[in-house]
Amino acid sequence: MDRTEVTRRRPARRRLRAAAGASLALVTLTLAGAATLGLGGRGDAPPPTRTGPAATAPITRQTLVRSVALAGELGYGAATPLTSLAAGTVTWLPETGATVRRGEALLRADEQPVVLLYGALPMYRPLTTGVRGSDVRQFERNLAALGYRGFTVDDIFSTSTADAVKRWQKDLGIPQTGTVDRERVIYAPGALRISQRLVPVGASATGTVLAYTGGTRVVTVSASAGEATWAKKGTKVTVTLPTGASVAGKVTSVGPPAAAAGGQGPVDAERPGTGSATVQVTIAVADQRALGGLTDAPVDVRYLAQQREMVLTVPVDALLALAEGGYGVEVTGPGGTRILPVRAGLFAEGRVEVQGEGLAEGLLVGVPG
Repeated sequence: MDRTEVTRRRPARRRLRAAAGASLALVTLTLAGAATLGLGGRGDAPPPTRTGPAATAPITRQTLVRSVALAGELGYGAATPLTSLAAGTVTWLPETGATVRRGEALLRADEQPVVLLYGALPMYRPLTTGVRGSDVRQFERNLAALGYRGFTVDDIFSTSTADAVKRWQKDLGIPQTGTVDRERVIYAPGALRISQRLVPVGASATGTVLAYTGGTRVVTVSASAGEATWAKKGTKVTVTLPTGASVAGKVTSVGPPAAAAGGQGPVDAERPGTGSATVQVTIAVADQRALGGLTDAPVDVRYLAQQREMVLTVPVDALLALAEGGYGVEVTGPGGTRILPVRAGLFAEGRVEVQGEGLAEGLLVGVPG
């Protein structure tokens, strides 16, 4: 079938009901005219003619983006238990919600502080004069960051380092031995926010005594494992807050699949929920000020599912379902209207990508009035 035949042939389409109504009106008007003529009326008025679609919209060239929203939670992330090696009795613990920073006490055992320092290596041995290793460098870097001087930050625990340690111990109010006992320091990547006291004051100081999170607010999403292919480290997302404001986020970690409670699948395809297995996705928000005072708040997380760069698009309701199958659009102009068959691509934001012969940016297509 050539284009002329497609143009002449009336398509079966989504706006069929409106077209049928218009045809019925035309028949009614024609019969009324004939009746008038038979009764001696003038009967010389021309029959009404089709004037084109009720409304039009231009074909545009633009980038189409389809995003998917998931339910997330703004907070401080999953809590991690903190284990103390100190002997004795717990005589002090920080309050829940408190933030502990470098050089500050995480607890007191027999009134002696167990101090937080920053680093990736655990405190796996005592540090004393003559010891060498990367753990020495890590400790000395912390000592320097706390303002102590007179030693070189390197892999050697020198007598100069021991002298600085004695000054540090004096400020802590503990015996000035120049040796750093293993149980006196706990390392973490940064400041810790205390999420829970796991033992009361008076309990044994040896064991798990606290639970903590990072001190920076993050967004967590429990995504269906089958729907989480988008979640890769570095993926950019948009976080919508309960206030309606949006902030930029970036995926920082994706946990291993875990069985979901209840094993229920997603309810809405546009908002995937928890399926029989889920992964925990952690999202960092660089602009913490934009979060205001929000904590423990529900948020929406949107990620980019599909994108088509600079394609021809029309409003979705401009599509006509053709009798011979597929879609078409009604193109209108000074020369009248015609139906052009199209191939539909990505649907997004109320528009649809279209391809087909004769389509061009700026052409007007019919849409419902």
